[in-house]
Amino acid sequence: MTAARALVALASFLAAAGAARGLELPRESAVPGGIKLLRLEADGDIAPRVEADGHRALVVRDGDAWIAVVGIPLSAPVGDMQVEVHEASGAHPLAFTVVDKRYLTQSLKVAPGQVNLSAKDLARVNREHSILNGALEHWSTAPPASLRWSPPVPGVHSSSFGMRRVFNGEARNPHTGMDIAAATGTPVSAPADGTVLDTGNYFFTGNTVLIDHGEGLISMYCHLSAIDVRPGQRVEAGARIGAVGMTGRATGPHLHWALSLNRTWVDPELFLR
Repeated sequence: MTAARALVALASFLAAAGAARGLELPRESAVPGGIKLLRLEADGDIAPRVEADGHRALVVRDGDAWIAVVGIPLSAPVGDMQVEVHEASGAHPLAFTVVDKRYLTQSLKVAPGQVNLSAKDLARVNREHSILNGALEHWSTAPPASLRWSPPVPGVHSSSFGMRRVFNGEARNPHTGMDIAAATGTPVSAPADGTVLDTGNYFFTGNTVLIDHGEGLISMYCHLSAIDVRPGQRVEAGARIGAVGMTGRATGPHLHWALSLNRTWVDPELFLR
């Protein structure tokens, strides 16, 4: 066998071995703010359509099977939850059980104007909410290239996802992302291939980048000191997208990294290698 034919044979073997191992999926955790992996009883090459609370869910091919990767809202009650599976033969519900998880409470001191907003700031926040909500509703048909990622920045990962936030003694919504401590200016990289959906400076999140990874899986990077990408730009895993900062409502330099799946925030830790 020639060297060239040997290389071709080796490449074919490695490709077959990778297919046999199947897709590397996120870690399942059927809790509020977690992920449920649902194996679908569907044949053929066309992915079934799955909807969770009216939002289309990510469905990926894993060997000969289809797997729905469903985000569970932080507000989901403990107990039965179901998705709607749409196939050529019709639609039917598929149920699973959400189990309890107790999240911690964190008290923070920030500038009073960042808690009790002025009329001007409130109007700004409402405008920005519409922009960000529109970006998070985006759906692209190509599936994600990968579902197990490296973190976007080196540093200590806090366990703050889902934590109940109390600002200046006033309770607010739970924390919907992972905070990674790092010095201002530390490069932030895309953890997976994707397309930049939006960039901007927002009241709460400061300099912000949103990346579409496919089929409703969207990542968000907040409090940046610099933004190095533009909307519509295609980025590969490892590409620089910005730098750590403390813009917006932040008490120190860090990256707030959040993941939205079927329009619900899920724990980024479940996607890390």
